[in-house]
Amino acid sequence: MGVHGAGRRAVASALTAVGLSVVAGTAFAQQPSPSSVAAQPASNPVAPGAIQALKDMGAFLQSLSRFQVTTEVTGERVLADGQKLQHTATASLDVARPDKLRARMVSPRSERELIFDGTTVTLYTPALKYYSTADAADTISGLVSRLQEKFGVEVPLSDLFLWGTPTAPLDRIQSAMNAGQDFVGNDLCDHYAFRQGNFDWQIWIKTGSKPLPRKVVVINRADDARPQSVSLIDWNLKPTFKDSNFAFTSPKGATKVEIIPVKMK
Repeated sequence: MGVHGAGRRAVASALTAVGLSVVAGTAFAQQPSPSSVAAQPASNPVAPGAIQALKDMGAFLQSLSRFQVTTEVTGERVLADGQKLQHTATASLDVARPDKLRARMVSPRSERELIFDGTTVTLYTPALKYYSTADAADTISGLVSRLQEKFGVEVPLSDLFLWGTPTAPLDRIQSAMNAGQDFVGNDLCDHYAFRQGNFDWQIWIKTGSKPLPRKVVVINRADDARPQSVSLIDWNLKPTFKDSNFAFTSPKGATKVEIIPVKMK
């Protein structure tokens, strides 16, 4: 059965929610510059070593040509009376730079897929069998910006494609410190803590020659309840997927719907 009129537009709008908004990474990439927030306390300066760790991590991430990455995210929702409820979601990405990406986002309430073959991006919701396509001849980094600006779609773990580039928001960090070392799984990691706008965030970066981010925690200081999200990130740097993985074939019975640009919603 087809979907028509307002129903089709509603479905298309739902498809644009494919981005995993609870993934912590995007929280610290979109904060105001230091000039728009309170002055940084002298007792908590920006430690150069912590900033260099982000640069080293970014340089390594940019050097990866093919990889798989998965994350499990636990986020908090604050009720009117201040009680917190935890929710969990997962995301997995297959990446072949410069221009191929397949992402799958799953929570108890929804499942979404994003497929990019270098020329076309497809958003698909398996439960409803609805999909949308858009022309997008670009790199993955360009796709991330295009989807966000034009359609309001956030690619999960999009900061993985931002760090190590000139647009990485290093100049927006107000305080930074080295908080020691911890294990994340079996990996010994350097632990860093940052403050940026209304968010405090922490990152655990694997020690050694492969400085991969393994855990990210973000706390929203603008909310008196201080809700936080915790992202655990796993990596496969020797994936076995083929390029055919980035081709979308419409499943039998699936319905194509129009994806609505943000300004038209």
